[in-house]
Amino acid sequence: MKYTRISALAAIGVAATFSLTACGSDGPGKDSSSKGSSSSSSSSSSSSSDSGSKSESSSGSGGSGAGNAKSGSAEDTEAETAANGATTTGAKVTFCKTKDLAIDARDAAPDKDSGRIDITLINRGSATCSATGFAGVDIKDADHTSNPIERGRAQPRVTILKPGDAAVFNLAYDIDNTGNSLASPTDILVTPPNETHTVSLKWPAGAGDIKGAYTDVEVYPTHTTE
Repeated sequence: MKYTRISALAAIGVAATFSLTACGSDGPGKDSSSKGSSSSSSSSSSSSSDSGSKSESSSGSGGSGAGNAKSGSAEDTEAETAANGATTTGAKVTFCKTKDLAIDARDAAPDKDSGRIDITLINRGSATCSATGFAGVDIKDADHTSNPIERGRAQPRVTILKPGDAAVFNLAYDIDNTGNSLASPTDILVTPPNETHTVSLKWPAGAGDIKGAYTDVEVYPTHTTE
């Protein structure tokens, strides 16, 4: 009986030991689980933080986009300035068009030695225009060659023409009274200032012969006849 009690007590002790071991085993397991949970939570937090960082980076890109928007605004401002410039230009007097001008040439020599041909431009258009500057002039010879005329040393004067107004410019040269002139002009090709369209005028009858060559003829800027 005594032996049986000892065996029973020993069995109870072993069982208690197993129970304690099980409890100890459960404890570390729970701690591990807690750590794993904490690690997972930390990972989630880190992921959220990274996501937040990316969001800020995206926001930074948005800031760049805002910069582009500002750039766009600057471009719009430039476009507006250009538009205003165009409007301002539109408000100014435009250059006279060849098609709106009645053009003719006449001999205006002041004496027998000084040759001068006056070329008159009359504004036949419906709007005021500017004929300011030098006209382009070529003289066509009987041999069918065309000779460009050099500009004289003179400053252009502002020449504004209302409808019906006239401007004039002249060709100047020395007259050859020997009868041996080598120049035989037949036509004067005139391109008004700041234009590209040309008109052909007959060399005025009675104009004195050109002394020297066509390179000795000079064209002077336009001015009003008033």
